[in-house]
Amino acid sequence: MFYRQVRCRTQGLPAGQHGQKKNTRLSEYGGQLREKQKVRRIYGVLERQFRLTYKQAESQRGITGESLLQILESRLDNVSYRMGFGASRAEARQVVRHNGLLVNGKRVNIPSYQVRPGDVVEVVEKSKAQLRIKAAIAAAEQRGFPEWIEMDTKAFKEHSSQTTTCRTACNHQRTSRSRVVFQVIYAE
Repeated sequence: MFYRQVRCRTQGLPAGQHGQKKNTRLSEYGGQLREKQKVRRIYGVLERQFRLTYKQAESQRGITGESLLQILESRLDNVSYRMGFGASRAEARQVVRHNGLLVNGKRVNIPSYQVRPGDVVEVVEKSKAQLRIKAAIAAAEQRGFPEWIEMDTKAFKEHSSQTTTCRTACNHQRTSRSRVVFQVIYAE
């Protein structure tokens, strides 16, 4: 039995009676579901949160998909990841949950907080000394920032001046629409 499974796996096919089928094409619904699950996993959003976000995006004017990505990109955990306050979205989310960020001078520990244009996001004094935040910011500087982020590496601060669109969030070349510009002032 074990030999048969190993032999089937070496041929690139799953074991079992139905493992020989090669034309496993996804339906249109299956493709849409896979894309939705991919977006959910990228942003770390649960199903109920995602449905509420979709309803919110659907009620806004404009293209629903762009509005959805705009809402997801403006979440505090994602903004802190984009600014380099965490090496991954999960780490940036943990920084937010552990009271590591101030928004407009007030502690915010809700990862789904929507960062609006004009909000100032900064790292708490106690968290500035953490090596993981320093290392994450250094790694983010090396890999570069999206075009909708303006970075000043003199302080642990960022300033949101405009809103992002799907085009700018997805690193497309379209810049005529409004976009999020974060200024991070990095002081040691």
